[in-house]
Amino acid sequence: MSRIAKYPVALPSGTEATISAGAITVKGPLGSLTQALKGDVAIKLENNQLTFAAADSSRHAKAMSGTIRAIVANMVHGVSKGFERKLSLVGVGYRAQAQGDALNLSLGFSHPVVHKMPKGIKAETPSQTEIVIKGIDRQQVGQVAAEVRAYRPPEPYKGKGVRYVDEVVIMKETKKK
Repeated sequence: MSRIAKYPVALPSGTEATISAGAITVKGPLGSLTQALKGDVAIKLENNQLTFAAADSSRHAKAMSGTIRAIVANMVHGVSKGFERKLSLVGVGYRAQAQGDALNLSLGFSHPVVHKMPKGIKAETPSQTEIVIKGIDRQQVGQVAAEVRAYRPPEPYKGKGVRYVDEVVIMKETKKK
């Protein structure tokens, strides 16, 4: 059995889980998330705790029990507290501005870049060089942050570009004659 699947997922107050034949749905104060399930993992809800076990003794079922447990734990955290990813812009003239469901970026190109936010994801700009991406789905928040970073990833000589706040960019030394 997966070592991760041994630990139960506690449901905080205000959060409820519904297990049906092919899916698990978690509802909380921030919204609702659903994950499709196959027959590899047995999930039980007892005393406001979800427990996970492999349905059979196959290697795939054992691996999927830990994977599904991690996904459901992220769903519970997302609908109760939410996820956020912070980005910073480094470079002269690099700016960001959130307008409704779009993020306007000036990244040194000849044209402004407009990134449309998917449903359920919000972008905030506390300052012109900071971006905060928020949502309840951890995978989607990370994907949107990666897409925004991909417009101008940090370059290794001056460090200019869009980077995660906790990212460390290793700087290279310029070429010597």
